[in-house]
Amino acid sequence: MAGLHTQFADDDSSPAAKRFDLLALRVQLAHLTADTTYDGLREKVQEVASALLDPSLNNITAIRQRHAFIEDVAGDAWWEDVTVPMLETLRRRLRGLVKAIPSKGTQNPLYTDFRDELGEVIDVEMTVLPGAGKGMARFESKVRTYLRSHEDVLAVQKLLRNKQITSTDLGELEQIFLDNGFGTLEDIEHAATTHGGLGLFLRSLIGLDAAAATAAFDEFHTGRTLTANQLHFLTLLIDYITKNGVIDVGALYEPPFKSVAPTGPEDIFSEDDVDRIVAIVKNIRTTALPDRADQAAANA
Repeated sequence: MAGLHTQFADDDSSPAAKRFDLLALRVQLAHLTADTTYDGLREKVQEVASALLDPSLNNITAIRQRHAFIEDVAGDAWWEDVTVPMLETLRRRLRGLVKAIPSKGTQNPLYTDFRDELGEVIDVEMTVLPGAGKGMARFESKVRTYLRSHEDVLAVQKLLRNKQITSTDLGELEQIFLDNGFGTLEDIEHAATTHGGLGLFLRSLIGLDAAAATAAFDEFHTGRTLTANQLHFLTLLIDYITKNGVIDVGALYEPPFKSVAPTGPEDIFSEDDVDRIVAIVKNIRTTALPDRADQAAANA
């Protein structure tokens, strides 16, 4: 007889940990009974693991220590021939980490008590929106895992190192995603449209190498003596770009930058300096987009 979850002493009794306990238990039961809900529950666990791989959580020691295991859970290979003891190990290793995942808001449960009345049965053709919902989340998860485990690939290096990407590079990555079943062509097109380009979507998943982000601003501050606030602003900017890969100019007027420059970078920089910062930010964005000449050559 296996012991109940409540028989094992766990340090974390947070609501997030308990919710993950319930999810893990449901996965185990579905696995044992070959229930049809197993695939959906497995995907939810993979989405949790993918969320733990977000660059913003890299500063948490416990997550860094289990990064390799989390990557395995987020992928598909780990789930082949998975056993209940493996699922229990998963629960115990991740339950204390899930509370670090940023909350996307809470929703109170809605309870209803009414009786359905069935009308005439008719056939309705359902239209599925490409890239929407859980399918898109799974696509992002698989692509993120691939990029992080294949940083030696030239195209991935270009995205990480702020080097100019080409249409050929993106085409090769797109084919890899399709060949490996990460998603559909509609998923890829949806991601590209939503982020302003496939390269920008991919950059947003893996961020920018810290050294590359710093180097982008070398010319701006070399040979100059900056004030404490100016240095702080640049540090925030480099950290933001390292985490997110790119930044929109409008974000310079929002938190966390408002803590240093309440009404914008003009508060602490000259107009010329602001123009130079904007130009650097736009150039970082441009390297993740193939130029028009390159696109025309690729389409020829």
